[in-house]
Amino acid sequence: MKNETLEALYAVVASRKEKPEEGSYTCYLFDKGLDKILKKVGEECAETIIAAKNGDNAELKNEICDLLYHLIVMMNERGLPLGDVMDELDARSNKIGNLKQMKTVDKNT
Repeated sequence: MKNETLEALYAVVASRKEKPEEGSYTCYLFDKGLDKILKKVGEECAETIIAAKNGDNAELKNEICDLLYHLIVMMNERGLPLGDVMDELDARSNKIGNLKQMKTVDKNT
């Protein structure tokens, strides 16, 4: 996915928050508040997990899109800019190759 796609989606969601439009699902979520938004994020997480478990990549793709949308609504509601998340992803990508030592645990003791 291109950053431009996420940026465009984030901008549309932000505009709905600033200038609500009647009949907009995004506006409905903002109107209901954080608890409703979080509930939808949780539901979409569960549906994404189920689609992955079922091995249906077409359904998985759709559920991931739903999850990303609801995460972006949540980010807007909490005032978290997309750029902050993208910056964190960039920082984490710089850590690739820095492997941590795994601890060995004796499960018999």
